[in-house]
Amino acid sequence: MAEPAIRVRDLSLWYGTFQALHDIDLDIAQGEITSLIGPSGCGKSTLLRSINRIVERLDYVRTAGTIEVLGQNALAPSVELTQLRKQVGMVFQRPNPLPISIRENVVFGHKLHTPDKTSKSDLDDICEAALKEVLLWDKVKDRLDDVATSLSLEEQQKLCIARLIPVKPKVLLMDEPCSALDPAGTEAVEELIWELRGQYSIVIVTHNMAQARRASESCVFMLLGKIIEHRPTEELFVTPEHQQTADYIEGRYG
Repeated sequence: MAEPAIRVRDLSLWYGTFQALHDIDLDIAQGEITSLIGPSGCGKSTLLRSINRIVERLDYVRTAGTIEVLGQNALAPSVELTQLRKQVGMVFQRPNPLPISIRENVVFGHKLHTPDKTSKSDLDDICEAALKEVLLWDKVKDRLDDVATSLSLEEQQKLCIARLIPVKPKVLLMDEPCSALDPAGTEAVEELIWELRGQYSIVIVTHNMAQARRASESCVFMLLGKIIEHRPTEELFVTPEHQQTADYIEGRYG
């Protein structure tokens, strides 16, 4: 059996004196899409943002335990955050393209992480390959010099995913990636996420249980900072093992 892409052990996290995560143990399989579900405030976004340590931007955060990403303890003091975040890309709730051209958005990360100057021809190839991977090339190939913020929200979210690809991450973290999109945009981004499985280990936080069921292979239900259940998605929704899971899925709370 392949080693998990992410292995979390005994992870606890505090915001000041408030404990948001309690003794989390979790394995995220390589090449699969895993969704995190649960009521608002249950800790799912906190857990997601712990994996690439973005949560530590708040100076009153304290953690205990380990998070291994691709075999390395991401919480070790010696970890270089730039390198960690190169391996672990992040997509946020609302698309956040840079206010520069579509082309420059896509190659921004590559230029940042590659000290040797890449030729314009190679950058063009990198841009085209990334946009094709996110199914956006045909729509934007004739307007690569347009400002990225001129794109629709759906296109902006795809562009934000494309921006990660040249950096060659192994893990993609997505925090409510469709919450700002209309139904058509949501469907398009879900289809893209499904296309990317296998190439990346993807973790999605979603409040939308239908989306979790459609767009993930494994599902984690969280409640009050703890993991209640982690199973193949269809099994969790059809035959949950815990009453708390069944209550949440059936809309009794949350």
